[in-house]
Amino acid sequence: MSMPATTPSTYTGRLPQGALTSEAPGARVVAGPDADGFDTDVLVIGTGPFGIATALALATYGIRVRTVTRWNWVANGPRAHITNQRTLEVLRDLDVEQEALKHATPWELMGDTLFATSLTGDEIARLRTWGTGDDRHGDYVLGSPCPLADIPQPYMEPVLVAAAAERGCIFDFNTEYRGLDQDDDGVTVHLANALDGRTYDLRARYLVGADGARSQVVADLDLPIEGTIARAGTLYTRFRADLSRHVEHRPSILHWFMRPGASFGEIGMGLLRAIRPWDDWIAGWGYDMADGDPDTDPERVTAKIRELIGDPDQDIEIVSCAPWYVNQANVTQWSKGRVFCGGDAVHRHPPSSGLGSNTSIQDGHNLAWKLAYAVRGWAGPDLLDTYDDERRPVGEQIVARANQSRVDYAPLNDCFRTEGEADPIAAGLAKLRDPSPAGVEVRAALTEALELKNHEFNAQGVELNQRYTSTAVVPDPNAAPEEWPCDPELYLQATTRPGAKVPHTWLVDARGRRTSTLDVTGHGQFTLLTGFAGQAWVAAVRKLDLPFLDAVVVGAKGTEDPYRGWDRLREVHDAGAVLVRPDGFVAWRHLDAQWDDDDAQRALEDALHRVLGITEPPTASGAGPS
Repeated sequence: MSMPATTPSTYTGRLPQGALTSEAPGARVVAGPDADGFDTDVLVIGTGPFGIATALALATYGIRVRTVTRWNWVANGPRAHITNQRTLEVLRDLDVEQEALKHATPWELMGDTLFATSLTGDEIARLRTWGTGDDRHGDYVLGSPCPLADIPQPYMEPVLVAAAAERGCIFDFNTEYRGLDQDDDGVTVHLANALDGRTYDLRARYLVGADGARSQVVADLDLPIEGTIARAGTLYTRFRADLSRHVEHRPSILHWFMRPGASFGEIGMGLLRAIRPWDDWIAGWGYDMADGDPDTDPERVTAKIRELIGDPDQDIEIVSCAPWYVNQANVTQWSKGRVFCGGDAVHRHPPSSGLGSNTSIQDGHNLAWKLAYAVRGWAGPDLLDTYDDERRPVGEQIVARANQSRVDYAPLNDCFRTEGEADPIAAGLAKLRDPSPAGVEVRAALTEALELKNHEFNAQGVELNQRYTSTAVVPDPNAAPEEWPCDPELYLQATTRPGAKVPHTWLVDARGRRTSTLDVTGHGQFTLLTGFAGQAWVAAVRKLDLPFLDAVVVGAKGTEDPYRGWDRLREVHDAGAVLVRPDGFVAWRHLDAQWDDDDAQRALEDALHRVLGITEPPTASGAGPS
């Protein structure tokens, strides 16, 4: 049995073990329970970024997957929006990157994040953000074949749902999750039709809890939670207004406004965020939760938005207005038995740094291939344990980072804030423009404060430097600890060390077109990368003849390395090897030259046994669902 895999349109250098077609298992929906009484292999509760990404990947891999949600469609508000390079790499791997980008505010418009007194008022500072600056853009282009983009949830989620449904995922909308019972073989899930109240059960081999920050699945499993829920409040108002004349000369999706004397909560600034350039917006400002609910009177909200714009006559259409609460909490155990949770259900944090949906989609990409291999009998139960081991530290990191990003606005505010002035804005501007030594000191502090915000807005390292430690990663026995000569939050450090994402560099395919190292790996398979001298590894892969393992000789026709990029990045001998997992992370590598076929086969088998948690290699058809 072959594992269906997508093939990127830019790559023709190798044929995957099983291309996704209308004849692939993932494209055929089998009604009713299977011979073992399971209605589906995997049941996903929730259609947020984590749930849909998991379902899409499973369907792409040919696994029977069903997704239920209490809602009648996907997100109805533009919550998450920043789509970072790693997430677009995941979408590229699942062959939906280009479709998603059709709905994006493009990278070049994400831009110059503004700090000012109002949209039309005096500027205090600008920061080139999301890798668009002259000093950082090269780092981003060098590190990934994918750009950044701004794709709000209501535009992203339909792309993922459509692709998942096309590949065989069954979606049950208007369906409420009511509880679960699990045993050694599977999970019985209790559901109710939200339209007519009918209750029924579905039986699945595995359950995925993707039901958001108030997750009932997490509660039902009694998973432990650490941290604080609703520690601060923000009022978000969606409105429509043509602000292009104020924005087109300095395009940006985020504009921050310092209004001393106004109550703007923890961050201390008001926000205008562009949903679509430049007529669909969100205005946001913090409020003191001790004073009760925020004022949502349309007239007063409209007046405050006009204040942020700096135009008392600006036409504004209020679409919606609601409070939003800042969380700083982690679920400290992401799975129990055959149930796995992810996304907002387990890492709960504010949108600062733009990490929410990105981390959620990446959670799903990590989990899906492991579930697929378990269902097909290609892996032991220990592989599923590595989901928690690998993704929970990432979740903890981004919860801390997002909340720290809010705190890091304080130094900026300090540079502008004055006390006891009749006109605090004029006084703040005078403070910044003071020609005396005091003014020099304030402007130096402003430069430092702005530099600190790079950790929120130009943090390529946060997004791409994950290092997994688990039994699904075989470390180099003699490798020295990794050193970080540059700030690991700001700068990507590409490496083939086990546990890191395989480095991107451009190869050239059989038609002379550029293709990334990311394009010749992943897609539901393990890939062994080697050089011309690595014929022992090629022979080992052929002899093992596993349905999920392929060898790629970098330098051969279809995967040529004329730029010598892989030669500089691989960190192994030309006759060495780098084993890349289905999610694009390095599972194992052999640093030195290997010339003996039998030794290569033994080393590769041992690595696969350890990564997959098995003692014998699976047969071509697998050992059967587990």
